Amino acid sequence: MNPSTDLQRIFLPGREIILIGTAHVSQESVDMVLQVIASEEPDRVCVELDSQRYQSLKDDSRWQSLNLVQAIRSGQGSFLLANLALVSFQKRMGMQTGVRPGAELLAAATAAEENGIALSLVDRNIRTTLLRAWRMTGFGKRLNIMAALLSGLFDSTKIDEKELARLRQSDALNGMIEEMGSALPSVKAILIDERDRYMAHNIRNASGSKVVAVVGAAHVPGILRHFDSDALDDISDLETIPEPGFIARASAWLIPGAIVVVFIAGFFLGDKGRLMEAAFAWILATGSLSAIGTAVALGHPLTILTAFVAAPITTLHPALGVGFFTGLTQAWIVPPTVRDLEHVSDDVVTMRGWWGNRVTRVLLVFFFSSLGASAGLFLALRWLTKVF
Repeated sequence: MNPSTDLQRIFLPGREIILIGTAHVSQESVDMVLQVIASEEPDRVCVELDSQRYQSLKDDSRWQSLNLVQAIRSGQGSFLLANLALVSFQKRMGMQTGVRPGAELLAAATAAEENGIALSLVDRNIRTTLLRAWRMTGFGKRLNIMAALLSGLFDSTKIDEKELARLRQSDALNGMIEEMGSALPSVKAILIDERDRYMAHNIRNASGSKVVAVVGAAHVPGILRHFDSDALDDISDLETIPEPGFIARASAWLIPGAIVVVFIAGFFLGDKGRLMEAAFAWILATGSLSAIGTAVALGHPLTILTAFVAAPITTLHPALGVGFFTGLTQAWIVPPTVRDLEHVSDDVVTMRGWWGNRVTRVLLVFFFSSLGASAGLFLALRWLTKVF
């Protein structure tokens, strides 16, 4: 096999697997996928999708059924924000080439269904992937993930079919992945390597004498490496979401606990005047910066007030988050309209759309109020050191 081509043929006893590497916003990839399925007439088609992403591609109106309040109450605010950030980045790339992100995957699935060919969704659930990436990385790497997502919101990189053709070449993609792995090896292992192994397992075990598998070109080298590995026999470890370890749980309480101890000790042993100043500084720093973050997100005045009141309390309890309260308040006072729900995926393409759509504005309030409270927490620590 030549690793520099878009199409790889894998021969197993009595079976042939045709692995197609694609670019997710390329018309050339769409045409190639349809041509291969038509000419090869496979028994089964495998695509790099999970059930959630497949339904999202099939149904543009999925956001209309979103219960934003319930999503925030159930702790889905961060996931929704991350998901929309990825949608925004891919959609802006697609607008430049005139191809909807994931169009080749949907084309493959649709062709399979129309021709009575068995279809397999071989990728891992996206929520599992994102939660594993978050839970299995340290604090510093999490900041890098957030920065990457935020930069992706407003990236204006121009890309055309010529550039996409270059990116589909394995050598170029390997270079990009290796560079990513050097900066964020734990994240690259989860977003790329784990899914390579996961999809290789599902493709290898898919029934049929001839199977066409459609995946992003970045996954092709890893899938080929994993294909004959014994590690493919059991992938249950890739489907679990790790619980925070004891150290992680303890460290979450470390700063709030230390702050409470300082206040108690300061009351009995320190300068009570300075203690009152420190308490005022704590409230002012956490509350004000959270309120400013909410204002940056164009939150309602009552939402801004909620941020100021809730931040000093929530920063002392790791199980609570100011974004929970500000997000619910914003969604209750300025509920999304039908138009907002219908145009979420279109509005996330521009900065104006993010702030103008009431759905995404709630998520921005959730994020920026939390960011402000965290910044205020570290700023207030400076005053606490002066209590004694």
